[in-house]
Amino acid sequence: MLTNRAGGFHFLGLVTAVTGLLCANLAGPGFAQEPGPRAKTFIDYFLPTPVVAPLTTNTWGAPGVFPRDTKNGLEDETMQHWCYWDGQIIKASDGKYHMFASRWDQARGHGGWGGSKAVHAVSAQLIGPYVDQGLCWPDNQGGKGHNVTALVLPDGRYAVIISETRPGTVFVSSSLDGPWAQLGLIQVATNEFSKLGRMSNTSIMVRPDSNFEIVPRSGAILLSTNGVLGPYLVQGPSIYPHVVGLPQHDLRNLEDPVVWFSGGKYHIVVNNWSDRKAYHLTSLDGISHWTYRGLAYDPTRDFVRYTDGTVNHWEKLERPGVFLENGHVAAVTLAVLDVPKDQEKGNDTHGSKVIVIPFDGAALDRDLENPAAAPAK
Repeated sequence: MLTNRAGGFHFLGLVTAVTGLLCANLAGPGFAQEPGPRAKTFIDYFLPTPVVAPLTTNTWGAPGVFPRDTKNGLEDETMQHWCYWDGQIIKASDGKYHMFASRWDQARGHGGWGGSKAVHAVSAQLIGPYVDQGLCWPDNQGGKGHNVTALVLPDGRYAVIISETRPGTVFVSSSLDGPWAQLGLIQVATNEFSKLGRMSNTSIMVRPDSNFEIVPRSGAILLSTNGVLGPYLVQGPSIYPHVVGLPQHDLRNLEDPVVWFSGGKYHIVVNNWSDRKAYHLTSLDGISHWTYRGLAYDPTRDFVRYTDGTVNHWEKLERPGVFLENGHVAAVTLAVLDVPKDQEKGNDTHGSKVIVIPFDGAALDRDLENPAAAPAK
C-alpha cells in the first residue's frame, strides 16, 4: 500500500486501475460470464395441464403431438368430421364452461377455414372435454362465422362476435345456450385512421369504464362509448411500430391479437405467424404507451406440458384467447395445428383443435408490479 502523495504516485491507485482493466478485458469477447437471472415473461406462467383422459398415440396427428389428451379442449378425436379453430370460454352461473369456436369440414383441409361456421360447446370442467352443441345461428347464412370470440355485455346479455369472412358482426342472447339473434354490424367512425378499423382477427373487451375496446389485426386501438356496435373511433396508427423492444421485422405478419384488463393494466398478446412466436404488451390506459413484456409463447419451447411431464409440440399455435377468473387470467386457449397449414390437405390424419392450458395470471400480474423480484426458473 505504498503511496507518495507529494510526488503524485499512488501505488494503490495503480493496482486498482490495472485490476479494473484486466476485469474489463476478461469480460470481453471470448471470456465466459455468469449470466444474470432472466426476467420472467408470459410463457413462464403457463401451468402443467391436468390429464382428463389417458394420454394416447392412437389418434390423428404428427409425432410431435403424441401422446396427448384428446379430451383437452375441443377436438374431433376421429378427425372424420371437423377441424376446430378460435375458442373463447365463458363460465355460466351453474358452473359449466361454454366455448365459442369455429369449425369446418376436415375433408377440405386447413384451407376450408374460409367456409367455417360458428359453434357452441360445453364442458363441466375448464380444461374440457368440450362437447360440440352445434351451430350458433343455423338460420343466418347457414351458421357462417370465423374469428369467433365472445363476451358478457354490461347489461348481462352475452355477445358472440365474428369477423374476417363476414363484416364484423355481433350476435346476442340472454342465455349462453342461445338462441342467438344478429344485433348488427360493428361501425367505425370516419377519420384519418379509419382504414385500420377493418374487422379482421377482431378482439373485443369491455373496459372497466363499461366502454368497448377493439384491437383488430392492424394493431390499431378502437374505442366505442356508445355500445358494442359503436361507432368505434380509431385512436391512431398501429401501436406495433412504436413499441420499443418488440421485434420490428415482418410487422405485417402480426395477427390474432387478444386484449384484456387485469392487474391494473391492459394487456395484448399478438402472434407473428411467420416467426411462429407471440409477444406480450401492456399499457396503463389501453390506448398509448404500450410496453413490450417479452415472449408470450413459442411452439419450440416446452410449455404445452401435462402434469406427468409429457410435452406436446404443435406446429402452429394461433388465435389466443384468455379466460379470466377473480380478475386474472386462469387459462389460455389456443387454436393448434399439427403440421404446416399448406400440408394439411384433408382426409390425411392431420387437423386442428382448440387446446386449454391453465395459467397463473395472478402471479403474472403480481410480478409485473415488481418485475425485479420475478426471475425465470
